[in-house]
Amino acid sequence: MKKITLSAVAVLSLAGGLSSTLGANDFTLFSDAKVNGEVRARYENVDLEDSGKMEANAYTVRATLGLEAKLLGVDGLSMKVDGTTVQTIGGTRYNDLSPTKDTRYEVVADPEQTRFTQAYLQYKYGATTAKAGRQIVNLDNQRFIGSVDWRQMMQSMDAVTVTNTSVAGLTLTGAYVYGYATVFDEPTWDSKSVILNGSYKVNDMVKVTAYDYMISSEKASYGSDTVGLALTGDVPVAGAKINYRAEYAKQGDASFKTIGTAKAQNDAYYYNLDALANVSGVLLGAGYEVLSGSTGTDGKTAFSTPLATLHKFNGWADKFLTTPTGGLVDASATLGYTAAGLGKAMVVYHDFTTDKSMGGNSDLGTELDMLYTNAIPGVKGLNGLAKAAFYDGGDVAGNNKNLNKVWVELDYKF
Repeated sequence: MKKITLSAVAVLSLAGGLSSTLGANDFTLFSDAKVNGEVRARYENVDLEDSGKMEANAYTVRATLGLEAKLLGVDGLSMKVDGTTVQTIGGTRYNDLSPTKDTRYEVVADPEQTRFTQAYLQYKYGATTAKAGRQIVNLDNQRFIGSVDWRQMMQSMDAVTVTNTSVAGLTLTGAYVYGYATVFDEPTWDSKSVILNGSYKVNDMVKVTAYDYMISSEKASYGSDTVGLALTGDVPVAGAKINYRAEYAKQGDASFKTIGTAKAQNDAYYYNLDALANVSGVLLGAGYEVLSGSTGTDGKTAFSTPLATLHKFNGWADKFLTTPTGGLVDASATLGYTAAGLGKAMVVYHDFTTDKSMGGNSDLGTELDMLYTNAIPGVKGLNGLAKAAFYDGGDVAGNNKNLNKVWVELDYKF
């Protein structure tokens, strides 16, 4: 259910006093105001083999306008408000998963909607920063906690977060998430989630991150406790720079009674090994990611990341936004090129299998992803993108049909 939160405090303060001052010679309610904005226009085509539905052709635009300012003349106290609207251009010819969805078409999860995507109060004291209200939260590579910014409406969290950097190289983050708004046009969902993340950068070659994500979600009646460790860094090797990530996480029972259910039971694990080398602009990479699964009778569960930016992982066709019951093994290879003025071009190949066989089968298919992005010359803040995903189905039920997606996008930020 939607409820009054600390987000509303910032919003109401903005609405009631943006242009006013408290007394002729008194302090200003708002000062050092900064405006930010974005307009992102996108075409998305979705074609699923033998689905009985028409291809989706979605022409959408996202517009965000934000304001941040210091408050009450108090050192370190500020506020931030962002409003975002998503609208279609030229009609809706896709299933947007809204209450009025058109099921004749394939799915593009960009319904028309307007909301506050951020509305928080912030206080900085020395090396400690605290935020309260609706905010964008992105941690590490967003594999567990992210804003899903690929979709036109991003995911926001109603939370209290505290970050401390008082020790050189060490960043500590703690958050209590009491609600979150997904990319869909639906009410804000209750949550009782505790997020703990700490990272220590030894040097450019080694950064150690440890985390404990105690997630509770009203939407899915879901709860779990995920503890993990990651090593990341950039290693110079014979004229190349190799960016690597090695990570392991264990997902167990929720540490608390989850919303709407009894205490949830979980038993799963995750690990990831990947590296990307940059050799004079040529990109060469490989990855191996495992989200464990269950046979259905072994008492295990499929590893889940419900608050992640899922589009970044396991193929851009978004076939695996929910981990299959048997889990997911993703072996990938990357080839690309990047250079100033020329932009970035990349091809990624994925081979998907299950961790545990499902109905005697384990082939989840393959996928070829392609991307080109570059700044548009002559217009500061304008970027263009062309992107495609071609998924070939395997032999596991529900993952045995081919799926193609194509995107063309212009994004302007100021």
